[in-house]
Amino acid sequence: MVGLLTDIGNVRSLNEDYIDYEINDKYKLFVIADGMGGHNAGEIASKMAVETILKFIKDNIDKYNIEEILVKSFKEANKEVHEYSCKIEDCNGMGTTVTACFISKDILHIANVGDSGCYLVDSTGITKITRDHSLVQELLDEGSITEEQALHHPNKNYITRSVGIYKELEVDLYDLSKREYEYIILCTDGLSNEVDKEEIYHIVKSSSNVKESCEKLIDLAKQRGGRDNISVVIVGGED
Repeated sequence: MVGLLTDIGNVRSLNEDYIDYEINDKYKLFVIADGMGGHNAGEIASKMAVETILKFIKDNIDKYNIEEILVKSFKEANKEVHEYSCKIEDCNGMGTTVTACFISKDILHIANVGDSGCYLVDSTGITKITRDHSLVQELLDEGSITEEQALHHPNKNYITRSVGIYKELEVDLYDLSKREYEYIILCTDGLSNEVDKEEIYHIVKSSSNVKESCEKLIDLAKQRGGRDNISVVIVGGED
């Protein structure tokens, strides 16, 4: 079962998040992105990146192993977004976070650039799988700030890596093939900045289905302020 929902939030005039997926007889692929840039450039970057990744993997699924095809798809998206931003003046400097979840039989891989997160829910609770590419994460890693300080840091939204900004791109991969799970959750920071992971866990576990979980999570983020676009994808553990 799959639930996915995106919302403009309470403050923004444009939704620059984009989510999409592909389910066929070979694999399931879910991709979420949070665009950034002037005018409507963020909206263009996120949509272009997600669509490029989905198409590249579908067209090349038999040519590479899973890790290779994920990295190549992200780099193809980076190339498309970067070249477009260089050609169109209003889109100069646009970029986007991207997180993808690839599932095929006993294979489960997560790919990530930026600070859109992936969480795994299993019998022990909830775990954040991805590591944010952000200034605040770097400060946390070096011990300069605490987790509590990170929640309210003035540079919380400063991203250190994104798709489309530079010609070269480094992609983080996480192999979860040997992990048992009930749910995989992808979300943009519009959710994770307002709702902590334990709250996400309790809502997902207490809801009757994943669609209801998505609705409740977005409603809670909006009750907390909804200062950003909010997007979430929840994939159930069943085949």
